[in-house]
Amino acid sequence: MTSWSTPSAPGPISGDLHIPGSKSATARAYVLAALADGPSVLTGVLRARDTDLMRAGLAALGVGFEELDDTAVRVIPPTQFTGGRTIDAGLSGTVARFLPPLAATSDATTTFVGDPAMATRPVEPLLRALTGLGATVTGTHVPFAIAGPIAGGGVDVDSSGSSQFLSALLLIGARLPEGLVVRETSGHMPSRPHVDMTAAMLRERGVDVGESDGTWRVAPGPIAARDATIEPDLTNTATFLAAALATGGRLSTPWPALSVQPQGAVLDVLRAFGAEVTVSDGVLTVAGPADLPGVDVDLHAVSELTPAVAALATLASTPSRIRGVAHIRAHETDRLAALERELNGLGGVVRQTDDGLLIEPAPLHAGPFATYADHRMAHAGALVGLRVAGITLDDVACTSKTMPDFADRWSSLVGG
Repeated sequence: MTSWSTPSAPGPISGDLHIPGSKSATARAYVLAALADGPSVLTGVLRARDTDLMRAGLAALGVGFEELDDTAVRVIPPTQFTGGRTIDAGLSGTVARFLPPLAATSDATTTFVGDPAMATRPVEPLLRALTGLGATVTGTHVPFAIAGPIAGGGVDVDSSGSSQFLSALLLIGARLPEGLVVRETSGHMPSRPHVDMTAAMLRERGVDVGESDGTWRVAPGPIAARDATIEPDLTNTATFLAAALATGGRLSTPWPALSVQPQGAVLDVLRAFGAEVTVSDGVLTVAGPADLPGVDVDLHAVSELTPAVAALATLASTPSRIRGVAHIRAHETDRLAALERELNGLGGVVRQTDDGLLIEPAPLHAGPFATYADHRMAHAGALVGLRVAGITLDDVACTSKTMPDFADRWSSLVGG
């Protein structure tokens, strides 16, 4: 663990941002390249703990990687995935959920292990679905073991705990002899834009995938090899843009005209806080308001923004309500409980509801801020620290999950 005294902003923060590639898009691109009918070159991939674990897990299944330069890698798919190894998921939901279906195409047993906290993250609904497709599974959470082969067909999955359960099945569907028909049974799946991202990236590679009334169909067939450039991570970008809102500053960053990420929802959240948002010639500029208002927002589709939104809400001049995020109690940590505990420890007035948080304006003070090995909690503490001197994170190293140089980038942004 590496403690870190967060920097306070001497005034409005202004400047230009350049954020590394999306973790979600990088993970999906690696898996799709591993499933493809030939080698693919991926440019702009995120280099971070989660994506390193994804690469290591794919390598354990027989996938080859050739480094081309600092920003590009060639992915060489195997003829057949090889089981029989142990895969470390760390604290990565994408590794623990996206790779079991690949491992289940082999009749050898693959074991999945991870950090202690990974045992609390839900994976059983996916494992139950894979069992329904013919896999043999031992265990209901990390660590677990799985062996195939699976052939495809029809299966139900409850994705109320994570949209990644559905995405994991969609990713493997075309490679199964019978294709796949998946019925999402909960009717209230969180983070729907991430499933849309999965489907869009499949279609870009020639896969026939569609949805009607909660039932997804993936036709069997090849997944075309495709060279691709990974977009900047819009959730990490939003965290940095939030610094402009917290300080009444102005920040600009490259912004894709079209995106597989929920870019519209990100901009809606920024506007809810009174930000002036403009996009021109591929550049997004966000100017924060002189007085930060509270918000009433449903973050069900973009729940990764919850810690940053909660941090901004503690700095706002009027009350806030965050709704639709009950499922983040099972993320890297129970994020609702952690935010309530840590923000209240700094003098905040934060209360959990059934599906979110209520936050009242209150004067904040210096103090420690625990991260619970959760990169988004670290981001929240850093945002509060812009306006409250003396905030110390117990472990900034957890930000290596999606941005290994977060502390340096953040300090540079604050220092101008």
